[in-house]
Amino acid sequence: MKEQFSVLSPHAKGIIAVVVAAILWSSGGVFIKLIELNSIQLSFFRSIFAAGVFVVIYREKVLKFDKFAIISAIFYSGVLIFFVVATKLTTSANAIFLQYTAPVYVLILEPLLLKTKFERINLVAIILCFAGMTLFFVGELQPGQLDGNLFALVSGICLAGLFLSLRKTKREHQPSAIFMGNILVALICSYSVFTPITVSTNDLLMVGFLGIFQIGIAYAIFTYGITRVEAVEASLIGMIEPVLNPVWVLIGYGERPSAWAILGGVIIILTIIARSVVLDRFRKRKLKFTVKEG
Repeated sequence: MKEQFSVLSPHAKGIIAVVVAAILWSSGGVFIKLIELNSIQLSFFRSIFAAGVFVVIYREKVLKFDKFAIISAIFYSGVLIFFVVATKLTTSANAIFLQYTAPVYVLILEPLLLKTKFERINLVAIILCFAGMTLFFVGELQPGQLDGNLFALVSGICLAGLFLSLRKTKREHQPSAIFMGNILVALICSYSVFTPITVSTNDLLMVGFLGIFQIGIAYAIFTYGITRVEAVEASLIGMIEPVLNPVWVLIGYGERPSAWAILGGVIIILTIIARSVVLDRFRKRKLKFTVKEG
């Protein structure tokens, strides 16, 4: 198996890494729902476990960073905290689908920040994704659900910032970006553990899983993959997470997303997939034509 993996191209290895990371990330929703700790306490303990994983894996490398690693750490801490808060307040499907509006912001910001070409098809994708996004706010929403949806949108903005800033962060500094992000989360949320709290064995085990596997190991794998694929491509592959997340929550927690949320999520995911496929075919045809002309 190791020999077969070694013969793959760097791009193929990057795709596999992002896929594995996305599958691990998708387990987050069901455990966040099942854990009885509040969102701030959960975020504190999960990031403590995750930071420990990075120290074990990368050792002194977690202390080597640049300005882009610091920026990545700030965005990453926002992704973690806002998503947990959103998942506690609204349905897991709403939280994860709205977080994965991140590709919309990537499509808008990547040409500006990373000097990539803005394709006309991106404008269509952005309009359709925003249309899908509005469906999450259709119907009667309790104040908590509305707040949760807004927190999920902020989490999506932070995720887009993470995708883009990691692309600018040097490969050797990326582990420190995720490590510092978890430390920042722990510092921000540390006030929640100064009051008396009771942590059950089940909660501790679930938080440990989230910190070690769903966050620590998953992001270690992701930082390996993100340098080998495009930012938009990584966000597209990451669609595995919003597809599987509500499934695990339905099986393990019994929560059913609304029909509007499902429709909105389907529009967002299919739009981004269609955009990627169409653009990829266009680029291949253009490259083939260029080769023939040459």
